[in-house]
Amino acid sequence: MSNMNPAAEPSTSRETSPGGGKARRTLYILIAAAILFIVIAIAARNAIGPFPEAWNIHLDDAIDEAQSWVIGNRNTHPVFRYFFDPISDFIDSLLRGVEGALIAAPWPAVILAIFFIAFKLSGRKVAYLATVGLLLMGVFDLWDESMQTIALMAVSVVIALAFGIPIGILSARSDRLQAILRPFLDAMQTLPAFVYLIPVVLLFGIARVPSVVATVIYALPPAIRLTDMGIRQVPADITEAADAYGSTEWQKLIKVQLPLAMPAILVGVNQTIMMALGIVVIAALIGAPGLGLVVYEALRRQHVGQALQAGIAIVLIAIVFDRISVGFSRESEASLRNLKPLTGEEMAVRRRNNVIYWVGAAVTLGLVWVAHRTLVDMSDFPAMLQFSIAKPVDASVRWMRDNLYQIGDLPIGTGPFSDFITIWLLNPLRGLLTDWLPWPVVIAGFALLAYLTSGWKLALFTAASLFFLGLMGLWEMSMDTLSQVLVAVFISVLIGIPLGVLAARSDRFEALLRPVLDFLQTIPTFVYLVPVIMLFNVGRVPGIMASVLYAIPPVIRLTNLGIRRVETEIIEAAEAFGSTPRQMLFKVQLPLAMPSIMMGVNQTMMMVLAMVVIAGLVGGGALGLEAVTGLAKSQVGRGMQAGLAIVILAIILDRITQGWAKQQRVG
Repeated sequence: MSNMNPAAEPSTSRETSPGGGKARRTLYILIAAAILFIVIAIAARNAIGPFPEAWNIHLDDAIDEAQSWVIGNRNTHPVFRYFFDPISDFIDSLLRGVEGALIAAPWPAVILAIFFIAFKLSGRKVAYLATVGLLLMGVFDLWDESMQTIALMAVSVVIALAFGIPIGILSARSDRLQAILRPFLDAMQTLPAFVYLIPVVLLFGIARVPSVVATVIYALPPAIRLTDMGIRQVPADITEAADAYGSTEWQKLIKVQLPLAMPAILVGVNQTIMMALGIVVIAALIGAPGLGLVVYEALRRQHVGQALQAGIAIVLIAIVFDRISVGFSRESEASLRNLKPLTGEEMAVRRRNNVIYWVGAAVTLGLVWVAHRTLVDMSDFPAMLQFSIAKPVDASVRWMRDNLYQIGDLPIGTGPFSDFITIWLLNPLRGLLTDWLPWPVVIAGFALLAYLTSGWKLALFTAASLFFLGLMGLWEMSMDTLSQVLVAVFISVLIGIPLGVLAARSDRFEALLRPVLDFLQTIPTFVYLVPVIMLFNVGRVPGIMASVLYAIPPVIRLTNLGIRRVETEIIEAAEAFGSTPRQMLFKVQLPLAMPSIMMGVNQTMMMVLAMVVIAGLVGGGALGLEAVTGLAKSQVGRGMQAGLAIVILAIILDRITQGWAKQQRVG
């Protein structure tokens, strides 16, 4: 036995050494080629120059002309008189009715109504949480704005579900329709949320109605997909039994498929609510009233305390409605798992209890309404109960800027950190893409990367799309945005993968991390701007840090998931060969988890791109600021052109990273 090991070791060495040497030689050749490529490109920069301004196709002018035509013909053209205007009038009247009812209703009645609904659907804890959350909205003197946001969200969700669930049912009953819908739903979920605002503004104007329409479009895919999925997952033997009993298609749908698909449909309702709330805030860019407008105006004036108050109210609305809808979904799923049928007496008792509960709730609300009409006006939240955290927060912000910008004489603090990111990451990368490398070289480099990951079709699409950015006159802005996106993704991956590894190796750390990730994925995008403004003031760095906070959960979760899914037999085999924990991680777990990790990187990159416009509000500049300015000033051509450029970058980066992930999976 002792003679076998020496013989085995040289054999292993002979087998692995050539491969390792070949890999190293390939890496050295690639590095040398990249250096030579950059040197030649920089040398050619002066000869090529910037993207020719004479090639600008002025797409924004064409869009502005279309906007002028729309404005000039809005009151006379049949398309508007008989299609868009009726839709707009219906949505506007519905929204104003709901909003007016919520604002005019006694504030205790609104709180009690949501308490009763939450208690019945999700239990005591969620009911108390909803009560506290709504009270805080009044305490912060944001009651009317909160009701406007809830009204906008409620109307959008109702319309989205009114279209989404029937379309999902039709899709589940037709494979052909599902195949037709799939690319449209993929596109709707891939595009950044603000992109919907631009064409909608062109057709519906500004303020409430386009906000609802854009929200419906953005929130529609989960309602369709999950309704489709829920019906398709109904067991075949159950539908066959219904057919055997002579059920019509309508009876089978109403009495069998929809009840069994209800948990999935309710998950779709939950996702629709959360997505609607996310874009309702972004709709503040086109003048939609509510909490989003408060945050937007406060950030523009750098009133961080006021923005924080409105941000807290937004988070509370998100949490309350998320918990209520999740509770309803769990109750439905639990009732389906209870296979024991209820007796007639048990069903009668349940119906009687429900009637008693809702009658009691109605009587309570009626008494509040009578007191409001006869004893005391409860339309407005009492001023004596209100207080503001704006001044203490603004004072804290000033203290942070004075004391955390640089801590003592040490080179640490938000200032040095911001300077490091700007000087060593942002400026060099932006300079590389805009000043050092000629634009044809950048196009060729990304096309080559697309070819290596996904083939010649994506390479041609990438080259043509990047060239189109130049034709729109947005080359430098696009490269500036791209540099910010790449830096944000780099920081997210640098932080996210180690945290994912730690979560995979420690159940306790994973349990501690889970609520933090849930919180980061629940709060609307606008709210991320508040803490970064407090620490970093304005500029590109706070936009990047807000993007990191928003986009880091997917890479953490998918790194954790990928490592945990490595087969136990492989781990045991590596341990049997004497692998150390470090060797196990770098030579076994991370390589096998790489497809999952790359999908996390892909999702992180898409979420960073979704934050580009939001980052433009705090000094991110480039395409984000261009889109914000276009929306704020009703310059539709300017905003749509910038939005289109962001979409192009999103598609290119999405396809390249997906191709890379597929290569890792195949490998």
